[in-house]
Amino acid sequence: MAGRRVFAADISPYARILSTAKLSPPRSLKIALSEADSLLRTAQELPKPDLRGVPGWIRRFFHPDTLRETLQFAAVCRDPGREFFMACLLGILHHQRPGFLSYPSSHLVPYLRDKKYPREAFPEMYAYRELRPRLMAKITRSFKRIEQPLRAIAEFQQCPVQELEMPRRFDALITSPPYMNALDYGRDNRLRLWFIDSTFGAQVDNAVTKRRKAFTNAIESLAGKVEVGLKHSGYCVFVVGEEFNRNFDAHPSEAVAATMRVHAPSLRLRKIISDDIPDVRRTRRECSGVKTENFLVFQRN
Repeated sequence: MAGRRVFAADISPYARILSTAKLSPPRSLKIALSEADSLLRTAQELPKPDLRGVPGWIRRFFHPDTLRETLQFAAVCRDPGREFFMACLLGILHHQRPGFLSYPSSHLVPYLRDKKYPREAFPEMYAYRELRPRLMAKITRSFKRIEQPLRAIAEFQQCPVQELEMPRRFDALITSPPYMNALDYGRDNRLRLWFIDSTFGAQVDNAVTKRRKAFTNAIESLAGKVEVGLKHSGYCVFVVGEEFNRNFDAHPSEAVAATMRVHAPSLRLRKIISDDIPDVRRTRRECSGVKTENFLVFQRN
């Protein structure tokens, strides 16, 4: 929004699609709806997918006809330049509301809610759900709050931080390391990730989220890149999730601060801003996961 050049990176293909969709949407709602209509017609011309080749855990979420339409549309949206439409599809993939595609399920982490909404008592929630009107409604909602879509000068790399190729010089870096032992990024997004790439396994979750050594190694790698490329007086901000229950002796924020002191010695910790997370905003509510986010603000001398 400030007109700066943006560089972004994440290991997750879902993050890549969402970021690209937000940074480079169609130029207007009219254009978006027209392109969506064309993509839907292209998808309809594809051969009907054989659902026997779809994993059973995927089939359990959808009416067969809805699943066929969704598979066909996802296939045409995997081409580069169509990230906005893939993001809209993933945004309505599962929930219990009528505007979504799946049988009744949770929205953030995909679990069927068939005990709360048994099929015999709620047959309408297990009926065929047509993709077209729901997709068009989602696209319309995405343009509702903005007069002119943001089209930033941006690039995105999908890779682990150790393989990240940073710009030669940069003014600021803002990042949120994986929340240690608190979030399972592959499991929590498994349905969306499968539609992005049906060969998806658990590649989004790695040792960084599970083991302290891997976590600190990732921070060390990033700290080295910041030490080389951050401009004079530039800022580096870490958004760090703090666990309610911890299985290692240092808080994640302390581990980040200690790593930065060693591997980015030209930076100084200027401020820590602590933000408690309301339960309603948490992926898993009423559990002993991340309760607080700390914003660690470093600045280069």
